Amino acid sequence: MHRFDDLDMKLLFELTKDGSISVPTLSKKLGINASVLYSRIKRLMKKKLIKKFTIVIDDSLLGITVKASVGINRDPKSKEVIYKKLMDTPEVVSISEVTGRFDMMIKIFTENLETLHEIVIEKIGKIEGIQNTETFVELQRTDKDPVYLTKKQ
Repeated sequence: MHRFDDLDMKLLFELTKDGSISVPTLSKKLGINASVLYSRIKRLMKKKLIKKFTIVIDDSLLGITVKASVGINRDPKSKEVIYKKLMDTPEVVSISEVTGRFDMMIKIFTENLETLHEIVIEKIGKIEGIQNTETFVELQRTDKDPVYLTKKQ
């Protein structure tokens, strides 16, 4: 496991709040020389603690009004075929192999409940090797930062 110091944690804290902040602005905010920050960010990327810089999209403005998780039980022999077919389904945004009563959990984003029904019944339910599914529609979501990002170091 890599060791990360207080400056690393301060950088993570600030970058998760605003990944588009410029290094000169961040330098002023933290009171650290910009060249030091550039090299720290580069080091954190090299160590793969920072995997990528991204944006957060308001899905509702793109017509995505239904988000659901689907638990799937499958024939173990069909794992690779199922995975590929799920990856080829545009509405599937993530696939996780899990422990517990399901073998997999997938996340689906759709425009409406009718489309969700069609995806789950007509596409996913008909994939060879899928034994059963259970769908959980997201009613409300509250995100929380992980504990290591909840306060400045």
